[in-house]
Amino acid sequence: YNNPQNNTFCQCYPGWSGQYCAIPYTCTCSSDSICIGVSAYSRSICICPINKFGYQCLIATTICQMNNNLKCQHGGQCIPVDEYMSSSNKKFSCICPKDDIVLSQSIFIHFIKVIDSIDPIRTTTLRTIPLTQNSLTIFWSQPFHLVFIEFYKKIYYLAIIQKIHQQSTTIVNKVKLSDRCPHISELFNETFVQLNLIRRIKYYHLSCQQNSSKLLCFYDDTHICLCYNHRKQRVANCFKFNHNMKSDCLSQSVCEKDGQCFQDTEDCPARSICICRPCFFGARCQFSSNRFGLSLDAILGYHIQSNISFLNQLTIVKISLVLTIIFLIAGFINGVLSSITFNNKKICEVGCGLYLLDSSITTLLTIILFGLKFLILLLAQMAIITNR
Repeated sequence: YNNPQNNTFCQCYPGWSGQYCAIPYTCTCSSDSICIGVSAYSRSICICPINKFGYQCLIATTICQMNNNLKCQHGGQCIPVDEYMSSSNKKFSCICPKDDIVLSQSIFIHFIKVIDSIDPIRTTTLRTIPLTQNSLTIFWSQPFHLVFIEFYKKIYYLAIIQKIHQQSTTIVNKVKLSDRCPHISELFNETFVQLNLIRRIKYYHLSCQQNSSKLLCFYDDTHICLCYNHRKQRVANCFKFNHNMKSDCLSQSVCEKDGQCFQDTEDCPARSICICRPCFFGARCQFSSNRFGLSLDAILGYHIQSNISFLNQLTIVKISLVLTIIFLIAGFINGVLSSITFNNKKICEVGCGLYLLDSSITTLLTIILFGLKFLILLLAQMAIITNR
């Protein structure tokens, strides 16, 4: 709740609304829900319990009560999905406990190539995760030996280790909580962490030895270290890693709305992507969902997936295209026939006739612009057309 002018506000009991809870009203929510106010259409605003939905919380679902609530693993909490508002076939979702991984909106994927006698070569890419997916498919043509996945706020996971790079191969891996690379502050006390790098790095082997085989990797402010077996003992092998890469695309950013431009390598980048601020989206962060309104950009922008064919798009996108085609055909026929009907000398002799003729032409132009708007949005979000 954002209230910059006043420090307090009134949370009303059911049956009362207004700034000071002085306006009575009749709550139409179900008895086991919470009524928090009245909308602009004089409809009660209801907060439903976990097993009910609908604007009055009168529709019940038992999907989470089936099979003794065993649908979510590892102690996760089952949350039913409102089937009337969801475009997918998903019946429920799970709120994971702290020990499980929750995908963020976007992740960095660091590919590390190990070369003898020189520092490892790092190449990084960024991938956004659609709301309807919990997995990613990445095609990578450059050789690599290590893959790290970085979540929000510098949370690293060791995804892949291969001593010899294999060309033209498919690697399928599921990142687990045990693959996380903790910061040294989680392994050592504060006094040790504040030591000079030269003094503390020689003790990094202790973290691998004390944690046995459970610890795969860890990191400090300038390194990432791997734990592995060497001559029957666990040791640490560290390499330099820049945790604070500058994202401005060499001061040639094409991102809009203060979005950050990120490139895969510092030297000779081959790919760039925009990291958008909250409430902005699109290939260049050009679309905004702030002050949400009835616009195509805000309604369909999140659902159209880039670099994916139309046949593999979500159902809501396909339905929108079918409805748009129907509206175009019906609107075009209506506009043409209306223009022909009212383009008559006798009808145009009075003001109403001219008004009807102008309205017919305006309707025809509007429906054409609507079709072009939808087509441009669809092609732009699918990355078929760009402004280059």
